Amino acid sequence: MNGSSSGVENGRDHAREQGSAVAWVESPLQMLCAVEAHHAGLLGARTRVLPRAGLRPLVVTRREISRLGLPGGLELAAPEPEMPRPRRGTTWVVGDAFSGKVQFGWLTALPGRIVIVDDGLATIRLLELLTGRIWTPLLRARATARPLGSGLRSALGTAAGLRLRAAARSGRLSIFTALPVPAELARAVRDRGAELVAHDFAWLRSQPLRRPRPEERTVVLGTSLVRNGLIHRDRYFTWLAGLGSSEPVAYFPHRREDPHDLARVGEQPGITVYDGGIPAEMTLRGLAAEQRVLSLPSTAVTSLRVLLSARGVAVETVDVPEEWWTAQAAPSLRSHLSMFAHHDTGATA
Repeated sequence: MNGSSSGVENGRDHAREQGSAVAWVESPLQMLCAVEAHHAGLLGARTRVLPRAGLRPLVVTRREISRLGLPGGLELAAPEPEMPRPRRGTTWVVGDAFSGKVQFGWLTALPGRIVIVDDGLATIRLLELLTGRIWTPLLRARATARPLGSGLRSALGTAAGLRLRAAARSGRLSIFTALPVPAELARAVRDRGAELVAHDFAWLRSQPLRRPRPEERTVVLGTSLVRNGLIHRDRYFTWLAGLGSSEPVAYFPHRREDPHDLARVGEQPGITVYDGGIPAEMTLRGLAAEQRVLSLPSTAVTSLRVLLSARGVAVETVDVPEEWWTAQAAPSLRSHLSMFAHHDTGATA
């Protein structure tokens, strides 16, 4: 049960029915979840989704989503180079709550409501920070322990945290997520006054399948851990080579994988690299029961389990062996990834 009062709930429902929303999206998952939030009735009668310009995965995802049956009242606008300032009272939808530009916007503009949609594991970190001490700044998790950065950046994160917590207390903050939020954390978020809405990609599941599924039995999701320097490249490629030597493998790249690494993956016998860019949730939702998905810890593990469980498709997390990690991967990060990857998808309260 939401910890806010019935008066807050009534005001929130009225804002949804009457208002409009602007969604600023910077990743394919953010774009997909903004569409889902509008479809779920969380954003109001009209929503304008604005992709950040210059990002090919967003261009490809926008094209794919446009081919489907868009919810009524939703506009997929042309990409913009800069985040706009929503008009006063407009619902503001974002995914990256740790962006300096987004946080500055919260302080200089006056959105009517703020809706946070999924942006990978950062969403869980945001919930943990929001429910922490009131002066805790909203800053990204770092791979290794190091100073928080400039005092100015920390000050902005602190001010943004105060503004977001104030929005929660007044019933103007909603978090829309498909991630498995631990029950204790979910209660803490709601005790702050924020609305935590779980979803299961209802809009996407209602759409017809337009892409043929890969023929390979085993599908491997690419990872950003190599490019980010968190796991050893050679250990990862040795594992992939072992898979490809035993059976044909379909490899779907992560949008941030290094092109040189992808070329090397494609040279592995038995592995076919498929075109990336589109969210795995859209590309792989038509897999058959005899197929399986393998992935290192990632957000897509959870969402694909939500989408594919009814089809009988196994979505398996591959634990990262201790010797794969580099010195840049802090123990707290390793633990967080492991917890998230194996969390029960029914954990959200």
